[in-house]
Amino acid sequence: MSDRQQTDQVVYAHWRSQPVAEIFPGIKAASVWQGDKNKAVVVTIEPGGKWQGVDVHKTSSEEIFVVSGVFQDGDRNYEAGTFIHYPQGSSHVPQSELGCTLFVFYPN
Repeated sequence: MSDRQQTDQVVYAHWRSQPVAEIFPGIKAASVWQGDKNKAVVVTIEPGGKWQGVDVHKTSSEEIFVVSGVFQDGDRNYEAGTFIHYPQGSSHVPQSELGCTLFVFYPN
């Protein structure tokens, strides 16, 4: 059951109570907010989870905050507390050897 709430203009949701979708084996996402052109998602990558193919940002950028664990994008390792901005037109291969939790924001 979702606990997404709205009070006046404030919208809030606890990510662990949102519906979870499996994107690829070992990679799951819970949507916590969606506007007209942007959205916020919490992604969990289990140990050894890897995006199938390349994640290409054709029409918008992607912003990631590593909440826990170590996130790898095919080139670098990013520890908890790291913010990453992938501009429109960039690409990467999301994965994690140890597992991680990410806050992902799509600004447009």
